[in-house]
Amino acid sequence: MNLAILKTEVQTFINEKLNEDLSKIIFKGSPFVSVSIQELANQIVAKKKSQKKLPTWFNSKNIYYPQKVSIEQTSSETTAKYKASLTKGASLIDISGGFGIDSYYFSKNVNNVIHCEINNELSEIVGHNYKELKVSNIETKACNGIVYLKNNTTAKFDWVYTDPSRRNESKNKVFLLKDCSPNVPEELDLLFSKSENILIKVSPILDITSTIKELKYTKEIHIVAVNNEVKELLFILQKNYNKQIQIKAINLLKNKTDEFSFTLNSNEYKESNYSLPLKYLYEPNVAILKSGGFKEVASKFNIKKLHQHSHLYTSESLIDFPGRTFSIEKVIPYSKNEIKKNIPNKKANITVRNFPKTVAQIRKETKITEGGDIYLFLTTLTNNAKVMIISNKIH
Repeated sequence: MNLAILKTEVQTFINEKLNEDLSKIIFKGSPFVSVSIQELANQIVAKKKSQKKLPTWFNSKNIYYPQKVSIEQTSSETTAKYKASLTKGASLIDISGGFGIDSYYFSKNVNNVIHCEINNELSEIVGHNYKELKVSNIETKACNGIVYLKNNTTAKFDWVYTDPSRRNESKNKVFLLKDCSPNVPEELDLLFSKSENILIKVSPILDITSTIKELKYTKEIHIVAVNNEVKELLFILQKNYNKQIQIKAINLLKNKTDEFSFTLNSNEYKESNYSLPLKYLYEPNVAILKSGGFKEVASKFNIKKLHQHSHLYTSESLIDFPGRTFSIEKVIPYSKNEIKKNIPNKKANITVRNFPKTVAQIRKETKITEGGDIYLFLTTLTNNAKVMIISNKIH
């Protein structure tokens, strides 16, 4: 950690160059003897990446930024706030702390937080930033969190949290939980010897069913999307928990949060009702799509599916739905001639669900460009007809 980066003139330079061409800045070289151009470039890039993702850090003075990969891998403030809402108590240990965004928000709900980070420099950076952010209830430790729990503490914690690194020793990305560091499935007995409650953040692309099999005592699974993009899968484990697992599909929007919850496996016993398209069409948000609770959606909202595998829903009366809602104008067979007749300006938003062609193939065949007020859904109906639903978006 080069403390010269925190000098007023260096910080002023970084802030002035945030929106300039980085290649030109690098070409000119560093105007400071004690700070290299590589260090300046990293501070500029990392701070720029933090502007929307980490506004508290971006808008605070004298924040020191780590290598940009740490910014790319860290939780956003939006998802960190959500995670923190799941915890409370006297103590929490974050055994793979990274840039410390999650620990910062845990500290608002938990009395005392320990932040473990194996990278000495990153741990030092995090400690400095916490001081600048006036945080006094987080203790930073430059160590391997698993080793710390094994050898350096006899304490018990209300929560253990981990966001395992999804890069191996060769810096290549890995996704299975057992391939991450720490290897949570292998260390579960240790973690449960230190806490009754474990919160794990895993890759959003992981298969939920397979991950449950890797773990034990899973109590809740939270699928967290931000503006309809899945960002995190969160597993809450509770020691000796043996009841049904709760699934919570969360979509964090600008002005509201859509939440859809159900019990895992209850989905198996529900029968979906099917229908041809009625007056309104519903597309679940991505968190629900990831959850797999398709029968639960139909049951809870009393709407009908278009097909077992289409995951689109319809109703005669308009409902408040956690996803996109459309009014159906026409349902017609998919063909080039029908496209010409019904979309004369060749402009529409296309979605494919359970259909033999991709959006790219359809655009190439029909010459339809993106945009406009028309929304086309190409899908398969319960009678196995391949159709095009022409609709207008309500919300």
